[in-house]
Amino acid sequence: MPETATTNARIDYKIFQGIIPEMATGMAAITHALRKSGIEPEILELLKIRASQINGCAFCVQYHLNDARKLNIPTAKLDLLAAWREAGIYTDREVAALAWTEQVTLLAQHHIDDEAYSGVSAHFSEREVALLTTAIGQINFWNRVAAPLRFTPPIPAGS
Repeated sequence: MPETATTNARIDYKIFQGIIPEMATGMAAITHALRKSGIEPEILELLKIRASQINGCAFCVQYHLNDARKLNIPTAKLDLLAAWREAGIYTDREVAALAWTEQVTLLAQHHIDDEAYSGVSAHFSEREVALLTTAIGQINFWNRVAAPLRFTPPIPAGS
């Protein structure tokens, strides 16, 4: 019988951070490297939201929507992210990053072929592809922690 949906955290996010502080420190180091990488922060937030949508992680979707709004990413880009292919409002770099995000996030479903790699490498340098892939791996890790532990989504006050 399928489990019914609930909003009750199994382990609270703050408690989790206290249980494994080394993990939080390591993830913060990756985040710092990504922030100073030169890749547009808007692209990094879009890929984090998209991977989190695919993985059904409410905490990470909301967390990165909050960050995206602070970056003033246009509302339409956030609203249409689940249908980015049809939206026609994303830059070539955003499209390439989102396509790569889906390929890497859905790795268990398919082999990542040369065509997929060519698509992302047409818009990003080798270094940037490595950084994008790291960002995608990082958010997928967070999704695999936050979703099963049901971290409570960080809803902004007044929402």
